[in-house]
Amino acid sequence: MELTGRVALVTGGAVRIGRAIVEALAARGCGVAIHYRSSATEARVLAAAVRAAGGRAWVVRGALNGAADGARLLRRARRLAGRLDIVVNNAARYSRFPLRETTPAALAAEFGTNLFAPFGLTSAFANQGGRGVVINLLDRRIAANQPGACVYTLTKMALAEFTRLAALELAPLIRVNAVAPGPVLPPPGKGESWLREKAGVIPLGARPTAAQVAEAVLALVRMESVTGQVLYVDGGQHLL
Repeated sequence: MELTGRVALVTGGAVRIGRAIVEALAARGCGVAIHYRSSATEARVLAAAVRAAGGRAWVVRGALNGAADGARLLRRARRLAGRLDIVVNNAARYSRFPLRETTPAALAAEFGTNLFAPFGLTSAFANQGGRGVVINLLDRRIAANQPGACVYTLTKMALAEFTRLAALELAPLIRVNAVAPGPVLPPPGKGESWLREKAGVIPLGARPTAAQVAEAVLALVRMESVTGQVLYVDGGQHLL
C-alpha cells in the first residue's frame, strides 16, 4: 500500500513504540490518528509536531477495555479523519502477576485490552468496507515460555492466532499482519541499566530500537502480497 494520502489509526500512539510508529507513518505522507488513554499532553505535542512538518494529525482519546471500546474508537477516529486505511493495534496492558495470584478481574482486564479491543477495532474496520491493512503489535515472548507474566503472554499468543485467523477471513480486502518486538524500551520508572540486565541474550548483540519496530510496521503495510505473518524484531531472541 502506498502511504501518501492514506490515514492510519495508531492506538497508544502518543508515547514509546506507538510514538515511533506515528512519526514513521507521518514522515511517509500518511495522516495519523493518535489514540491515547491518559497521555493527553504527549498526544497533543506529537500531533502539533506532525502538523508543523506539513503532515495531517488528529488526537482521539478512549479507553480500550474490550471489543465495544475498540469499535467505538474506530468510528470516532474515522469521523475525525474522514477515512481510515490502516489500523495499528499497539496499545497494551502489561502486568506481571504470578499465576497463583492472578485474580479473575486481572485476567479479564488484560484480555480486554490486549485481545478483545483489537478484535473490536479490526471488526469495525472491516465493516466500514473497502481495502485496508491491520498491524498487531505482539511480543517476542510468544515464541518462548517465560515465567512471571503468564497472563500478558497468553494475551499476545492469542492476538498472534487472531492475526492469522483474521488474515484468512478478511482476505482479499483486508490484510492482517503482526510485529513482535523484543526488549526495546525499559518499563516506565526503569532505566537503561535495568533493561540491559533484564534483556537476556540477544544473538545479534544489540537490542532493537523503537524506530526499527516502526520500520517493520511500515514494511508490512507496504507489502501487498503478505498477510497472516508475524515479523520478529528482537535481535534473534525468538530463536533461543
